[in-house]
Amino acid sequence: MRKHSKEYLQSLTPYRGYELLVEGNKRFVSNLKSDHDHLEMINETREGQYPFAVVLSCMDSRTSSELVFDQGLGDLFSIRVAGNIVNDDILASIEYAVKYIGSKVLMVLGHTECGAIKSAKQGVEDGHITNLLKRIQPSISKALLSDDKNYQFKDKVAYANVENSLEQILNRSEIITEMFANGQIGIVGGLYNVDNGKVDFFKNLTKREREDKKLVIA
Repeated sequence: MRKHSKEYLQSLTPYRGYELLVEGNKRFVSNLKSDHDHLEMINETREGQYPFAVVLSCMDSRTSSELVFDQGLGDLFSIRVAGNIVNDDILASIEYAVKYIGSKVLMVLGHTECGAIKSAKQGVEDGHITNLLKRIQPSISKALLSDDKNYQFKDKVAYANVENSLEQILNRSEIITEMFANGQIGIVGGLYNVDNGKVDFFKNLTKREREDKKLVIA
C-alpha cells in the first residue's frame, strides 16, 4: 500500500499517527533521516493529498515540522504562525484537515527560546504584532501559577502556551471537539528543544472529559 493514498489514511489509527511523529523525531535527532525520493512523492501526490497529521507550530525558522518529524511531501498539513497562537482562520484550516481530508492527528508544537513569547513577556507593542502578542498573555499568567512537573525545560510559558492553544481549539471548534470525543482524531501537544532537536510529547490527549463545564485535558 502506498504511503500517500486514501486507503492508507483510512486504515491509520490516531495512535499510530502519533507514533509516526515520535519515530520521525527520533530519526531526526539521531541523524537517521529517511531517504525521501521527492520526485516519487510528487508523482504519488499529483492527484490528491492525504496528510496523516496537521501540525500547528511557530513560524520560527528552526522548527519546520517536516524536518523535525522526518516527513516528506504530502505527509503533514503544516500551519505556522508566530507563537503557535489560534485564531478563526487557523481553526478553519484544522477543521478542513481533520474533517474533509481525514488527518488523524492534530498537534500543537511550541519550542524553547520562542521570540514571540519573549516579546510578550516584555510587553512589546508594534503594529499588528501587538494583537498577536496579546494572545500569549494568558499563557504567561498560567505559567506563573503552575507547578506542573511535566514542564521539563526552563521556559514554562512555552509549555503553557501549547496547552492554551489546545484548550482554545477544543473549546472553540465543535467539529474538532466532536471528532476527538468520538475517537476519530488524536490530539497531541509537544515542545521542540532548539538546543538538541528533541520534541517533548508532553500532552497526548486520548479522552475528553467535562468537569463543572470546564474542559479538562489529560
